[in-house]
Amino acid sequence: MTMNIDTNRQIVLDTETTGMNEFGAHYEGHCIIEIGAVEMINRRFTGRKLHLYIKPDRPVDPEAIKVHGITDDDLKDKPDFNAVAQEFIDFISGAELLIHNAPFDVGFMDYEFRKHHLNIKTDDICLVTDTLQLARKQYPGKRNGLDALCDRLNIDNSKRTLHGALLDAEILGDVYLAMTGGQKNLFDDVENDNQNNVLNTAQQTKSAVNIRQDLPVLMLTEDEIQAHQDYIKLINKKSKDNCLWVKRLNPSLESPETVH
Repeated sequence: MTMNIDTNRQIVLDTETTGMNEFGAHYEGHCIIEIGAVEMINRRFTGRKLHLYIKPDRPVDPEAIKVHGITDDDLKDKPDFNAVAQEFIDFISGAELLIHNAPFDVGFMDYEFRKHHLNIKTDDICLVTDTLQLARKQYPGKRNGLDALCDRLNIDNSKRTLHGALLDAEILGDVYLAMTGGQKNLFDDVENDNQNNVLNTAQQTKSAVNIRQDLPVLMLTEDEIQAHQDYIKLINKKSKDNCLWVKRLNPSLESPETVH
């Protein structure tokens, strides 16, 4: 039976596996060795994470190690899937899962559920959204792998030298929010307000400049300039040489010969 899904709660999820043969790998007996998941509620990261390493029942393929760097020696003291299954299920249940190339990860998850006789499928407990399909719709004809999306959306992926489930989940969360035009962190409201204030100020300044540029410029005639100077001289004489306009704006008028 499918449970009620709270779409305000999203879990960004990634897995690493013993084999990399795309969709058919789990049918060849490959299995999950790492799970990384981060929680968002109302499009904000909550800080809740799930990060599990899992001991497989078969060796990790050399080609897979080149991708994620996880060796058999790294996993020899880790719990098997059955030991962590309930913790994993509890973390993702009732949420919308955001997964890049979801059929791959969900195929492995369902394979593990069947293998350990858990009698559930991912679709029974979660709503699954494939972010790769979202990217393909938004950027048709372009490369839509995680690294390509980070480059396109200006998201820092410099720490991604190897695939890692938790790091990839965190990066995918940023990618998803950027693709769907949403908030990336708890401080975005403040940042957006500051950006809007800067934008409004810039627009007002631009408007003022435009208005100023549209005003006609009227040049003084020689008679008007002379009349102005004569009036300044009169003020200076009445103030007994204490006219600041003379002293600051026209020092040449300070001499007695000029003002008397």
